[in-house]
Amino acid sequence: MLAAYAAAQSADDPLSGLVVGEIPLPSAPEGWIRVRITTAALNHHDVWSLRGVGLPADRLPMILGCDAAGMLDDGTEVLVYPVIASPDWFGDETMDPNRSLLSEIHPGTLAEEVWVPARNVVPKPAALSFEHATCLPSAWLTAYRMLLTNSGVQPGGTILVQGAGGGVATALIQLGAAMGYQVFVTSRDEEKARRAEQLGACWTGGDGERLPRRVDAVMETVGAATWSHSVKSLNPGGTIVISGATSGDAPAKAELTRILFKQLRVIGSTMGTRDELQRLTHLVTDLGITPQIDRIMPLAEAADGFAAMLQGDVVGKIVFTV
Repeated sequence: MLAAYAAAQSADDPLSGLVVGEIPLPSAPEGWIRVRITTAALNHHDVWSLRGVGLPADRLPMILGCDAAGMLDDGTEVLVYPVIASPDWFGDETMDPNRSLLSEIHPGTLAEEVWVPARNVVPKPAALSFEHATCLPSAWLTAYRMLLTNSGVQPGGTILVQGAGGGVATALIQLGAAMGYQVFVTSRDEEKARRAEQLGACWTGGDGERLPRRVDAVMETVGAATWSHSVKSLNPGGTIVISGATSGDAPAKAELTRILFKQLRVIGSTMGTRDELQRLTHLVTDLGITPQIDRIMPLAEAADGFAAMLQGDVVGKIVFTV
């Protein structure tokens, strides 16, 4: 079948290990079900896999991809939930110490089909297109959990999103604006800042720029480069929710004195549960949100999508049709 997979890894030249071509159908664990993929979406996780982060070389070749929407063999339209929990795990899947994501141990979604446990599919609402549905399972689910589960801020409150172009950032902007949050956004790219305003941000500024006022929570995915600014931007008692650190996890200054003096909370946030994904699908359709898609392209042209992500030339999700 056609797939985009990691055949080799390179920290300096990740695209050198990417192959888009035919690969034998993977064997399916007993009791798993097949999803015939209609659309799949790209994540930074896929690029990190090509760099050798989180994917040991002895598992190559590995089909990449965490996000997909498609159909079961009986024609049911579904989204794929990408967190694979232990067979005997109950409760919040993200708390399972032995959990993995699709494409880490088991083949991923950038292919014509994927096999997953039966509990890892969520019904796709008829009102949600396949292209928009496939945006939800990773980036949008991460944003949902950051904002609605972990921030502690109610609609009407203020949040700062560090960065404007990535899948999680655009999801936070769209979700926050649709639900009545006041969304501030920083970006080093003026065009991405302008797009953030179109998506619902009430204020945008450059990296490190002083905000019009302090906020109740900061949605932090950048890490070291924005850490001090995030801490300084919070109201007393505010919260930083961290779901990533693309610029590194070792800031020049930890800001511990400011954190303790202002009684700030620092919360880690990873993906979300299957139940949260199901609630997210209904929230998006009920509020009439159209997830931001940067481009839609055939899976056969996946290498061009990876290149665009590496260049940072993206606002929203890159979606592949299969």
